[in-house]
Amino acid sequence: MTEPISTPELTAIKVLFETQHLRLLRRGSWQYVERRNVHGVVVVIPMTEHDELVLVEQYRIPVAAQVIELAAGLADIIDGQPEPLETAARRELLEETGYQADRLEYLFAGPPSPGLSNEILTFYYAPNVRRVAAGGGADADEAIHVHTVPLAGVESWLQQQTDLGKAIDPRVYVALYVARLRQD
Repeated sequence: MTEPISTPELTAIKVLFETQHLRLLRRGSWQYVERRNVHGVVVVIPMTEHDELVLVEQYRIPVAAQVIELAAGLADIIDGQPEPLETAARRELLEETGYQADRLEYLFAGPPSPGLSNEILTFYYAPNVRRVAAGGGADADEAIHVHTVPLAGVESWLQQQTDLGKAIDPRVYVALYVARLRQD
């Protein structure tokens, strides 16, 4: 028989520091970060009709490196109303990659770094995406490069990118798992 796991007593949240986009909070002895004016983060696993995974690459200041990632972004709160997560996923896919999905499948949601942030990622699978725009990001400070990589050779392509000094977001490996399950 498994013993129940105890949950710590929750105390009031104290704001330690706040910026335009982030808050540093403390609850009991635990400090963590939350994003302001956001109600979720979406991640899209886009596949073309030719079994190609659509990835993005951009320089990420916190890790001082080019990073290979999935299309992803924030679901905003606009005028007090939360942007629907699927709407945010479609917007981010188009803005970052220039690809559009006729259909999005909700996959799962969970915390990417539960010891640091209260952020929850929501994953969507986008089969048979088609290119309708250039992509590259919507903000002037985004310099996103789009890569369309055949699923059959994606591991060797990722290794080449690593050999070039680029970082691979672990969510890309989640995408490979999901894409291969969908192929069977």
